[in-house]
Amino acid sequence: MKVLIKQAIIVQSSSPLNGLQKDILIRDGIIELIADNITEKANTLIEQPGLHVSIGWMDSFSQFCDPGFEYRETLQTGANAAAAGGFTDVLVLPNTNPVVHTKSQVEYIIQKSKEFTSHIYPLGAVTKNAAGAELAEMYDMQQSGAVAFTDGTSSIQSPGLLLKALQYVLAFDGTIIQVADDKTINPQGLMNEGIMSTQLGLPGKPAIAEELMIARDIELVKYTGSKIHFTGVSTKKGIELIMKAKADGLQVSFSVTPYHAFFNDEDLKGYDTNLKVNPPLRTKEDMMAVRSAILQGNADAIASHHMPQNADAKVCEFEYAKYGMIGLETVFGVLGKCLAIESAETSNGWTIEKMITLLTVAPRKIFNMALPEIQEGVTATLTLFNPASEYVFTEKMIASKSKNTPFIDMPLKGKVIGIINGNKTYFN
Repeated sequence: MKVLIKQAIIVQSSSPLNGLQKDILIRDGIIELIADNITEKANTLIEQPGLHVSIGWMDSFSQFCDPGFEYRETLQTGANAAAAGGFTDVLVLPNTNPVVHTKSQVEYIIQKSKEFTSHIYPLGAVTKNAAGAELAEMYDMQQSGAVAFTDGTSSIQSPGLLLKALQYVLAFDGTIIQVADDKTINPQGLMNEGIMSTQLGLPGKPAIAEELMIARDIELVKYTGSKIHFTGVSTKKGIELIMKAKADGLQVSFSVTPYHAFFNDEDLKGYDTNLKVNPPLRTKEDMMAVRSAILQGNADAIASHHMPQNADAKVCEFEYAKYGMIGLETVFGVLGKCLAIESAETSNGWTIEKMITLLTVAPRKIFNMALPEIQEGVTATLTLFNPASEYVFTEKMIASKSKNTPFIDMPLKGKVIGIINGNKTYFN
């Protein structure tokens, strides 16, 4: 099978082709030729104004619910959602039933996902059943293909247990992923504690619940010399704590979500349950700090925090709604809308190249994964997109099995055209 991409602007900061407009011919999943004008006929022709191409995007924190919760998402529908969002590679959470805490469960995900367009990589649980009581066999899981380790939506509460986990993964240079949330601090909180929670009459979750855990975990990294990645960081002070730790030479990294850069707690005035997330939407000041972390290149990566929930879990009172929103399909458009990314340099020094680096090079660097290239003779791992395209996101565009997103019928900027992952393709 031959695929011909016509007149696409290549976006890859490390490539000598970066910024050039080229034709790319792919035969049976291999990039055969990159040239100014290729006239050879192909089975699939991709040609449109504003076309850009980069190496495939990677997401580091998605919930695919399989096994056990397939009514919310399956590995197949999750892979479709990833492909629709431009992601050739996705790291999936262990919070399934059973929890991914043994090598056989890691192997199940790898084997079941082999034929999908997007590559799915399992994250192993740090503790058995992600219950936070006893360490799981992380070495066995790593040998079977687990990329990193996390209790996912259940942050590790015990400092002693996390210390042991950080020491354990040193043997194979592993990374622990943590959602910073001290659950002993107002566990009944439904949104960010502040003026808005008081006005709305909802119990609040204070920012200090996130910041204390970040500070604690940084000290544990300092003690062990290990690596930790904070995901979904949502407060200004939390970002400052991590930046100081990085400046001190500690192996600490963090990612932020597009929705924490787009919404703040004032958007909860309508009690939209799709905006009930953890960590919660913070103040406007925190939202701007998240945006600034992206714009200034302080954030190490972007993570979708794709959390499918069935309708019954969201069409209910805010108090009873479950946490999370789907996010893979809207990452690029949401960031484009709230950051006004464009191909040309903007007044704040922001470029599309910086955005693509956060979606491609950055997450692979954090988790020591091989970086694809755009060059002749290598397997094609490509994402095609138009950063200037403005459109309204509709429910029909959702490939995920669940529809829990606040972005339906919202105008977004930056459209994914499709992905090419070896000899598999997916086009929107």
